[in-house]
Amino acid sequence: MAPQIGRRLRKGATTTAVAAAAVAALSASQGPGVLANGPAGEHAASGTPTPPPGAPASGNSPYYTDLPPLVSPNPPGTPATGSPVLGADDQGIPATILDAYKKAEAEVARDRAACHLPWQILAAIGKVESGQANGGRVDANGTTLSPILGPVLNGVGFANITDTDHGLYDSDTVHDRAVGPMQFIPSTWATSGRDGNGDGRKDPNNIYDASLATAYYLCGNRDLAVQDDLDKAVLSYNHSQEYLTTVLRWFEYYKRGSHEVPNGTGVQPGTRSDVPAQRPVRTAPTPAPHPTTPSPTPKPTPSKPGPTPTHPEPSKPTPSKPSSPKPLPSKKASTFEDAGTAPLTATAGSSFAGQAKVRVLDQLGRPLSKATVRFQVTGATDARFPGGATQVTVATGADGRATAPALQAGEQTGSFTVQATVVGSALPELKWTATVDARQADTLTRTDTKELTAAPGAEFANYVEVKATRKGAVVPGIAVAAAMIVTPEAPAAGTPSADTKVNDKGPYFKDAKGNPIRSLKDLKTDANGVLRLPKIYADGQTGTFVLRLTTPGGATLDLQLKVA
Repeated sequence: MAPQIGRRLRKGATTTAVAAAAVAALSASQGPGVLANGPAGEHAASGTPTPPPGAPASGNSPYYTDLPPLVSPNPPGTPATGSPVLGADDQGIPATILDAYKKAEAEVARDRAACHLPWQILAAIGKVESGQANGGRVDANGTTLSPILGPVLNGVGFANITDTDHGLYDSDTVHDRAVGPMQFIPSTWATSGRDGNGDGRKDPNNIYDASLATAYYLCGNRDLAVQDDLDKAVLSYNHSQEYLTTVLRWFEYYKRGSHEVPNGTGVQPGTRSDVPAQRPVRTAPTPAPHPTTPSPTPKPTPSKPGPTPTHPEPSKPTPSKPSSPKPLPSKKASTFEDAGTAPLTATAGSSFAGQAKVRVLDQLGRPLSKATVRFQVTGATDARFPGGATQVTVATGADGRATAPALQAGEQTGSFTVQATVVGSALPELKWTATVDARQADTLTRTDTKELTAAPGAEFANYVEVKATRKGAVVPGIAVAAAMIVTPEAPAAGTPSADTKVNDKGPYFKDAKGNPIRSLKDLKTDANGVLRLPKIYADGQTGTFVLRLTTPGGATLDLQLKVA
């Protein structure tokens, strides 16, 4: 479990007094790195501006109070002039963190140019909120290697904010906690979260997402080139005069210079009081003591010689090389494979028995959870996912697997394609062929037993009504074909005839213009699987004739029509 951010060290009265005196001295002498009429002085005189209504983004959780060096940073390799640079390494911002800040600035510049947001204000907030994500401890995608959580906001020393995310982000189902490198409380993230790296997710633990969310949160309807708007924006993050002063000092510091350093090597603010240090604190080497003049050695009093005692020479300890921690491999989708998808087939109007199943693995072949997989229907079909959707996204579970919802077949028969892709990845998509077959019936039966008879030139008194079933269940919407066929001799009732040639005399139907026709197609059973045929008429021929009904799936029914 990663260490959680506890209460950060507050500078004591003595430290504050010394810092104030140093700042005053530099201001009076126009020393580099301090503005004589800088923001901090203005705020001290004017008081704390009132932020916009609503809970501050960080819930007023604790922050680092370390101030930047008192002189301007110098680029790497450039000798300092005048006073030595105190803590010049603070100008180094971890590569991925710096990239996230600059990309957030660029997007906001395109979308809300009137905001005039500089990336340095994001860097200042990132510095005081999390020490630039604990010195840049993020993976290649910008997600922190371990959770960064503020203290429980239970009203004991901090704000009292009851749980709003069911523990989704902060693993606390009783109270909220500030989360991630920019320390958003879950309720603010729910309305202000952004997807800064295009992976389809809004993750407060990802520096790209958190930086973009912070940028838009600060902008609101403000112009950050206006000092009053900038003050209100910062205070909306944490409503504290000390916080405002600290952020603006870092803001001015980064505006005067910064450079990129490798991830994980950024300088973190002062050691926290309630958690172990993330890495050893750099200290100056202890100087060797000056040699002293040895005092005269007293002459020993001679004594009887005895055995000379032997003193074993102490063994010299072999210095061990400090082991550098191996960087954790970033969790990145590297393998995308089928996870046992069953054949995607269905009968028109029914659900598909099979569902598309995939698995995502990282570079080490381990299951990758929380990867976003998009399933999509393409091709000529009216088959749809639940809700009538043609595409859905599903997050992989702890086993790296994701299963698409079951497809529902429409009335259109034939084949189409289902494809799956990992959102935000260049991995090839997976594809399956899906097929919708026509409805089928294995049995056709009449719904009554009335004789079908008529006089020559008259109409049959009774309608023909049949029901289609498959394995005893009714089949709605199935196609039925009807034809008056030629038969050498009248077959027994219910016995199919081998001859399927359409007769050109005897009983007939009528088309839309009233003309005789002896075959019909595109007839369909209703919701109860029942079909009533159109009215049947007799011509001048007498005798026994055969009406044959057929359906997809092989169901056939021959009926006798008598004209006498």
